[in-house]
Amino acid sequence: MDKTILVVGSVALDSVKTIHGSTNHALGGSAVHFSLSASHFSPVKMVGCVGEDFPPQFRKFLKRRNICQQGIEVMPGKTFHWVGRYDRDYKNAETIATELNVFQQFKPKLNGDHARCGVLFLANIDPDLQRGVLEQMGKPRLVACDTMNYWISLKKQSLLKLLKKVDMLFVNEEEARQLTGEYNLIKAARLIMKMGPKGIIVKRGDAGAMLFFKDNVLSVPAHPIEKVVDPTGAGDTFAGGFMGYLAAAPDWKNFDVIRRAMSYGTVMSSFSVEDFSVKRVGGISKKEICARYGKYVDALHIK
Repeated sequence: MDKTILVVGSVALDSVKTIHGSTNHALGGSAVHFSLSASHFSPVKMVGCVGEDFPPQFRKFLKRRNICQQGIEVMPGKTFHWVGRYDRDYKNAETIATELNVFQQFKPKLNGDHARCGVLFLANIDPDLQRGVLEQMGKPRLVACDTMNYWISLKKQSLLKLLKKVDMLFVNEEEARQLTGEYNLIKAARLIMKMGPKGIIVKRGDAGAMLFFKDNVLSVPAHPIEKVVDPTGAGDTFAGGFMGYLAAAPDWKNFDVIRRAMSYGTVMSSFSVEDFSVKRVGGISKKEICARYGKYVDALHIK
């Protein structure tokens, strides 16, 4: 059983301001947040692109986490840069600037090792690119993807073609409603499963997350955090913990396994918001993860 996860998505430099401070050109991007979280559970290979300005110390940082970067293409120009800020309640990120730079020309190309990975996570990028990656793969035993309201509005038909071929879909509440036209999340999830995915994970921010898998419905709360510093990438970190745990499991379709994966995703997401950028998730130990997971599931009476 191949436990290696291939993740395809953005590698970015983020400049973020919150009530607790700010960062300038810090390490970010969906593939990065996902990989740092998933790498605590399973081997990870990244496919993405950066510009010539991408700091060498970020490469070294990812290497120390044993994340394979052979699929990171260096292109002429500057790295994708997002500038944003959060208000006091952290409900919504205000985008000040989105500089796509080299990411605008990103066309993922897989090598043989990538194509043989047992698990594939398609982070939030153009659904046509996501489908192109899937077509380059061999026969992964688990395929999951993320998307956003922009792609649902702009390329819904392309997204629907992709959903026929994936096992798991990650969306937030509004995206689930937008995709289906159904306000009730349970009904919306059932409609999405008819489009192809066996499981739907609905991210609900500080309200936690919901899982829909076959006939099962599970709602888990967020882990309480005393001081939220920066929520950027929390959803990708959740997905990394979730997928990392599933990738290491012999039978990912077992509901008890998926239920535990929801808890690990929640725990990893709780770490990510405690500091800016990837500082917290990139530096935690397996012992810290297990300790927080133990307290979390004890509170929920999950065995």
